[in-house]
Amino acid sequence: MRGKVSFEEAYEIPALADSSRDQAALYIAPKDLNRYLSEIKSPTGGRLDLSNKNGIGYTIYSLTVPGVQGITDKGKAEKHATDVNNWIYNEIKDHRDRMGAFAALSMHDPAQAGQELERCVKQLGFHGALLNNWQHAGTDGESYLLYDHPSYDVFWQKCVELDVPIYLHPAAASGKVYDTFYKDRRYLIGPPISFAQDVALHTMGLITNGVFDRNPRLKLILGHLGERIPHDLWRTNHWLEDVERPLADSRGETMSRKPLLHYFKNNIYVTTSGHFSTETVKFVCDYFGSDRILFSVDSPYEKVEVGAGWYDQDKDNLTKALGGPQQYLDVGRENAKKLFKLGKFHDSDA
Repeated sequence: MRGKVSFEEAYEIPALADSSRDQAALYIAPKDLNRYLSEIKSPTGGRLDLSNKNGIGYTIYSLTVPGVQGITDKGKAEKHATDVNNWIYNEIKDHRDRMGAFAALSMHDPAQAGQELERCVKQLGFHGALLNNWQHAGTDGESYLLYDHPSYDVFWQKCVELDVPIYLHPAAASGKVYDTFYKDRRYLIGPPISFAQDVALHTMGLITNGVFDRNPRLKLILGHLGERIPHDLWRTNHWLEDVERPLADSRGETMSRKPLLHYFKNNIYVTTSGHFSTETVKFVCDYFGSDRILFSVDSPYEKVEVGAGWYDQDKDNLTKALGGPQQYLDVGRENAKKLFKLGKFHDSDA
């Protein structure tokens, strides 16, 4: 399929790319590190060639992990966010028919995060923001700011006002969490367990603490076909509805007002990034509907030719899984065009 839109695609500014080798080594095989480093610091050039070869018409880039969320100092985090947003804007400005970007944001101050998001959307033409999960804070880096607290409503309200989505993306375990759970089992960091576990917790916090109830038009994106939440949806909802809600009501506590599935059908989108399984796509589609699923790759952690190759080469089975030829096109391109309000781009009508 030509004209696919892909938007969990990472970059790092060249000055920091080589210093991130240790972080990359958590996910990238040693023999593949040079390819990774070449791609992550060059959004244009070779990556544009890969897009051409694999039918990707438009790519939305985002700052790689841990990004600004890994900076504990508020002032430094805010400055770095502005710097990297300006950098990626200048990198892609001559290729806007092929490339866009998500804003990187410091989440130390919700109001300031909203202001930087507004600048990026209105002045730089960005498509929303990608957050690498919770914000690290504190002098020792062991404080974590999660965005389900009411103090973050000023940020979520700005997202609704601008009508742009937020991509909640994983980041690697660090500090005491790393030392306690992963130091002696590093092979579980990232896609095997830690990514989905952390983002699922954060997402469920947003739901159960009423963020979507207070901001019913808010749009959130989860990668990797929903960070495993869909696979435990029945059991989670059963306990929220049949056990936790009566307990909360009896104690005068407040929690989410609607069944869990409501938020996945009205507020949350999931992508195929790094999860190239037709069987899983069918499972998620049966729950949420094809209009809540979007194609993506997760490069350079995953290879473009693998993710795009799966979507193209398994077209017949994906078409059946998604409900028909139109739904196949929708997931590959049309849903993203609506969500990000994309105009004409390379192969947008192919």
